[in-house]
Amino acid sequence: MNADSIARALKARHSGTGWMAKCPAHDDNNPSLSIREVDGKVLLHCHAGCGQRDVIEALKAKDLWPERPQKPRRQIATTYDYTDETGHLLYQVVRTQPKGFFQRSPDGHGGWINKKSKRQVLFHLQEVVEAPIVFVVEGEKDVETLRSQGFVATTNAGGSESPWLPEFTAALAVREVILIPDNDRPGRERAARIARALLGRVTRLVILDLEGAKDVTEWFEKGHSELELIELVERGQATTA
Repeated sequence: MNADSIARALKARHSGTGWMAKCPAHDDNNPSLSIREVDGKVLLHCHAGCGQRDVIEALKAKDLWPERPQKPRRQIATTYDYTDETGHLLYQVVRTQPKGFFQRSPDGHGGWINKKSKRQVLFHLQEVVEAPIVFVVEGEKDVETLRSQGFVATTNAGGSESPWLPEFTAALAVREVILIPDNDRPGRERAARIARALLGRVTRLVILDLEGAKDVTEWFEKGHSELELIELVERGQATTA
């Protein structure tokens, strides 16, 4: 709906660069509604004093003003708990539908504070600090896929663009680390950043590219097994400085 179609529907008359019409928001015998269009935006002004919202609602009642489409409400699809070394819950990463992510922390009263936690930790930190070999992937879903196959795995909240913090490196120090990047440029760039941070701090570092799949979850869905993954890790060339 544009200014011209509204003006025609209200039987408006031209006035300068716009139109004057009887205002639909009040009993208007003398046309008092100014209608103009500037840069594709319809501008309305009732010189008799009606508020713009009242005018728009009156136009809507006549099917002369389009309803703004409502954004679908986000629904929680999955939550991922991030805990400290003792298993105490620090925050959750919440995945929503439509797809989106946000962090929330316990407010101490049974509710949540929807903002990023000051302390950021590796996912399943309690398992990481007890394991000699740890897989690092990009998302929590991939972590859970690897855990379901019997591996210890982790990631950090925020996806490929999130910073790799010194405390993440410290948690992985003196361990064997297998990095499995997502099969795209952001994923490979993230793996390279993490590898640079871990070099010299871990006992062995392998970057494992899984061909034919966008991530490790899809790789398993295509019928590969944990034994195949172990073989790839054992054949993998360690990254050196």
